[in-house]
Amino acid sequence: IAHKPIDRARPKENETSAGYLPEERAWMTEFISAGYSDVFRKKTGEEPHHYTWWTFRAGARKRNIGWRIDYTNVSNDLLDKVSNVEIHPSILGSDHCPVSLQLN
Repeated sequence: IAHKPIDRARPKENETSAGYLPEERAWMTEFISAGYSDVFRKKTGEEPHHYTWWTFRAGARKRNIGWRIDYTNVSNDLLDKVSNVEIHPSILGSDHCPVSLQLN
């Protein structure tokens, strides 16, 4: 699920796409509201163009036309223990890239 418009390269054009449907985004909002934090967004705020998945078609990864669908969520009681969170788009081998989270 790409949770918010910032998590999609082209949100308006994809509002009816699986993985970005209103009910899917609402589910993610409900999940976060149940006591979890999207740690990557806590770190980067509204900084755009951070994606974890790209279609193999039309050179999407090279052009960074993607979705952020791989999340680093923690319960709010662990939030102060997060020392680093990253997306690693330069690591190839899949249509997804790794994400990492370090807890102290």
